[in-house]
Amino acid sequence: MGRAFEFRKARKMKRWSAMAKTFTRIGKDIVMAVKEGGPDADNNSRLRAVIQNAKAANMPKENIERAIKKASDKDTENFKEILFEGYAPNGIAILVETATDNNNRTVANIRSLFNKANGNLGTSGSVEFMFDRTCNFRIDPTDLDAEEIELEFIDFGVEEVFIDEDGMLLYAPFESFGVLQKELEHRSFKILSSSFERIPQVTKQLGKDAQQEVIKLIEKIEEDDDVQQVYHGLDIQ
Repeated sequence: MGRAFEFRKARKMKRWSAMAKTFTRIGKDIVMAVKEGGPDADNNSRLRAVIQNAKAANMPKENIERAIKKASDKDTENFKEILFEGYAPNGIAILVETATDNNNRTVANIRSLFNKANGNLGTSGSVEFMFDRTCNFRIDPTDLDAEEIELEFIDFGVEEVFIDEDGMLLYAPFESFGVLQKELEHRSFKILSSSFERIPQVTKQLGKDAQQEVIKLIEKIEEDDDVQQVYHGLDIQ
């Protein structure tokens, strides 16, 4: 197994466990997808993927349609994605992906969380290079062999394939998302969900107390309404 498998295995902390938070996050994903490629899912691969994720999370159809319609409203015209980079206590690198309509509010909130935890919010490019940006697709593994799928899709960017309790995962570089999605759909594979992730190139172990300091900061950041995802270089034991 490779780094993607270990990364997935290590993410033990609860994420988006509350249904309301899940729907809010997906709703923002839909808005950003529509703003990027339009409201027609047939011609917008990112929107198509987000809708699959929404269905996997049991998001009601009317919620999905409302989010698509909302993307064209004036109150979302200032909506944008912002990446924050910084360090938690003990030198642990952290990346925070946000979707916000108020940059000043989000910057102030994220900076305050870092400062209160004795961390540091860094400048653009100070941390991002320590993470590999990837995409992944979860498909129905019925009657499929992971090694065979990896060989079949290696020319479409797939670097790692493994099976967990929820399906078969195909990992590829971020840039391969469109071509891999198109090929999976062309071959009529059942795509259960897909996402983008940032996998740390190097992780760092800490003692129990120091680890809890970092985890506490991560949990606080995840609670912010503007935050979509948090990635870090902590090797959680």
